[in-house]
Amino acid sequence: MIIVPEKEIAGLLTRADAYSAVEQVFASMSKGNAYNFPVIREAIGYEDALYGFKGGFDKSGMALGLKAGGYWPNNLEKHGQINHQSTVFLFDPDTGMVKAMVGGNLLTALRTAAASSVSINHLARKDAKVLGMIGAGHQSVFQLRAAVEQRDFEKIIGWNYHPDMLPRLADVAAELNIPFEAVSLEELGAQADVIISITSAFAPSLMDTHVRPGTHIACMGTDTKGKQEVAAALLARATVFTDEIAQSITIGEAQHAIAAGLITQGDITEIGAVINGTHPGRSTADEITLFDGTGVGLQDLAVASSIVDLAIAKGVATKVDF
Repeated sequence: MIIVPEKEIAGLLTRADAYSAVEQVFASMSKGNAYNFPVIREAIGYEDALYGFKGGFDKSGMALGLKAGGYWPNNLEKHGQINHQSTVFLFDPDTGMVKAMVGGNLLTALRTAAASSVSINHLARKDAKVLGMIGAGHQSVFQLRAAVEQRDFEKIIGWNYHPDMLPRLADVAAELNIPFEAVSLEELGAQADVIISITSAFAPSLMDTHVRPGTHIACMGTDTKGKQEVAAALLARATVFTDEIAQSITIGEAQHAIAAGLITQGDITEIGAVINGTHPGRSTADEITLFDGTGVGLQDLAVASSIVDLAIAKGVATKVDF
């Protein structure tokens, strides 16, 4: 078995690597060559933690396995560790034997950012100039760095439930030499050409009336029953895309619009179809496109497989008998 510890991930995986792995696995999913297993995600009744498993099998990439982990909201305050904790386990599809164990914390942040980045590349207007960020938590900076590589943004604007956290985004914007401004949600919707929402909210912040025609929205925080970042009416107004339809309608943003009868499962398209060219994606400059990024296990497996290959090539993988 190969072990790639968390401390090695930053020196191995680039944003470009993560983007390529995620885009390819989305394409494989749409072709029917890869599928995710049902997600298990439960409140464990201790430390307010959510714990679960995401897994799947990609026949094209021969990646089989799962990611185990979750969200411990008290970690940062109590233990000085990030709240999201996870580990990826890969298995040999030919034998079922364990193949690798890979640190999943940075991997998760990079693969989540890669997913929204893929959506921006394939769905946002080519002339998008203003990027709006809703959320300023740990993953927001990964989202921001990945997004600016897809369009020539001239301005970044941000809003957060806790405004005192917005300097985190301002600092990254300064590094990127792009002006940053903290704004209200109304101002964010009025200015932004692309909006990324990355919160853990259970009530919508971005409303239908906030969003102007032609906007692309990447909803990246809703991955559990009950969570919600945007108003259900916004999905009824937008052309909706997702990583996986089954997750979108059960644990993603679409769960609320489906429950309200505003859209049906048939109104949602897997982004892999756009990548493969079987769906045109954005059809007009005024169209609102929305990506419901629920986070699928196959993303983790694809990125983890890339990390294992890189670790072996660079001589930093640990091999143990198991």
